[in-house]
Amino acid sequence: MSSASFSEQPSDDLALDQIGPALSRLRRRAPVSSKDLSRNLVLNVIADAPGEMTVGGLAAEMGVAQPVASRTVAACTADGLLRRVASRSDGRRTVLELTERGEAERDRFAAEQRRAFQEITAAWSPEERIQFARLLTRYEADATAWSRKQAADRD
Repeated sequence: MSSASFSEQPSDDLALDQIGPALSRLRRRAPVSSKDLSRNLVLNVIADAPGEMTVGGLAAEMGVAQPVASRTVAACTADGLLRRVASRSDGRRTVLELTERGEAERDRFAAEQRRAFQEITAAWSPEERIQFARLLTRYEADATAWSRKQAADRD
């Protein structure tokens, strides 16, 4: 399948077929190092978790094997971005929390991503930028809810 140029208006079906590959390309073109990309993902997953987050829960949320998540958590902990603490509901369980430095790093990543978004969309109107930002944020929230429902239906 050949991709349409951006100056052409693709058919609705073609536009919908291009969503998955486009989202994949966006992730690969993040304006940070792969190390920062992994850390940003870990920090956001932990910060956005509806409850306590374990290494196993992080691995499931990221779609990686537990040893991969464990190594990333160990690196983030060594750099002072995360800490392991006893669960408030079950003191035998260890959960993950962001440190102040982790919160600051998460804010730094967000600022870098906003700057990149503004540079990438410099030719867009302010209305287009806001509309895209709102729709992408809505998509992410709906995708999270859908994913959690899928996981609950499997259990």
